Amino acid sequence: MTHRNKKQRLEKNHNHNHFDDLPDDLIISILRKLASSASSPSDFLTVLSTCKRLNRLALHPLVLSKAGPQTLAVTAEKWSDSSHKFLKLCVNAGNIDAYYALGMIRFYCLQNPVSGASLMAKAAIKSHAPALYSLSVIQFNGSGGSKTDKNLRAGVALCARSAYLGHVDALRELGHCLQDGYGVPRDVSEGRRLLIQANARELACSLRSYLSLKSGDEIFTDLSVVPVQEIHPVNRFLKDWFSSGRVDLAEGLRMCSHGGCGRPETRAHEFRRCSVCGKVNYCSRGCQALDWRAKHKIECTPLDLWIAVPAEIGDHGEVVAVEIDDNHGER
Repeated sequence: MTHRNKKQRLEKNHNHNHFDDLPDDLIISILRKLASSASSPSDFLTVLSTCKRLNRLALHPLVLSKAGPQTLAVTAEKWSDSSHKFLKLCVNAGNIDAYYALGMIRFYCLQNPVSGASLMAKAAIKSHAPALYSLSVIQFNGSGGSKTDKNLRAGVALCARSAYLGHVDALRELGHCLQDGYGVPRDVSEGRRLLIQANARELACSLRSYLSLKSGDEIFTDLSVVPVQEIHPVNRFLKDWFSSGRVDLAEGLRMCSHGGCGRPETRAHEFRRCSVCGKVNYCSRGCQALDWRAKHKIECTPLDLWIAVPAEIGDHGEVVAVEIDDNHGER
């Protein structure tokens, strides 16, 4: 009899799910770490299908507020109402990366510039450097409005704040603004200093990635494997959204020619174009400088237009883009 009771107790303990004994606070703490460190949305979302309890706790605001950029990196190919809902849940939880991601998607992809700019502004208020830089590009171009909506001083102020927070693209853009006297009093020496600083930070980032590439215990010695700067998930989304043919740009609108940007024009002739070949367009001076260094320096060939309008050459050898007014004239 004693042996039978002992056997029954062992069978009962064996069938008991100890996961149910864990407090919610502990599970939420674990899920917060997972949300902040996941390398893709699928790494996090697979938790939702594990059991009802994890599904409920994984969508807790304390968890979603910690979701990192990679966890929020939904792809254009898999975009759906569920993806939109997930980002909105993260926004409602106060996640500043979600404010930025959904703001960019609404502004450029879903043709809702008011809501998109509002979300990016909420992220910018909380010192989100990419959001500050994106808002500066919008101010420089008057995106979502007319050419008269450009506000160069506001663009420089937002760019300076983003650069102060360590955003390399903003630092480069601010350097070009100072060199050109664009929206700020011209200061060539300070502009050059900022451009050198931006290039140094970009190189340091590439070297850190290079040193992390290992084969066994040996580090690669071939410099050709040094990776280029990784594209932000939001910029990759924009690029894939329009290049996939899922949505066609309105007639006369063009994409920024820098491969790591993905921004489209919101009105005709919004972006600056290369003053030599006239074939490429850029949303910012920073994108123009990066694309010149990456490929356009080799590809650029002058059209007949350059005879009438001499090309401007920047201090670093790049051809300076020019703006096109609404009457198709250069200025």
